[in-house]
Amino acid sequence: MRRQKRDSSHRAYIKGYQAGFGGRQRDACPHSEETSNALNWINGWREGREDRRLGYNEYTGQQKVVHF
Repeated sequence: MRRQKRDSSHRAYIKGYQAGFGGRQRDACPHSEETSNALNWINGWREGREDRRLGYNEYTGQQKVVHF
C-alpha cells in the first residue's frame, strides 16, 4: 500500500509552533521568504509564542497542534 507524504504546509506550521513555543527567534525560519511554507511557519511561530505567553504547558500546546 502506498503512503502519502505529509502536507508540507502543515508540517511547516507545526515546526513554527514548536519554535515559537520553545522561545526561538522569528529569524530561525528555515524557509525562503515569501513562500507559502515560510508564511505557515511564521503563523505557527506566532501562535506558539502567544500560547507560551498565556501560560500553556508543553503538553497542552502539543495537543493543540496535533488537532489542527
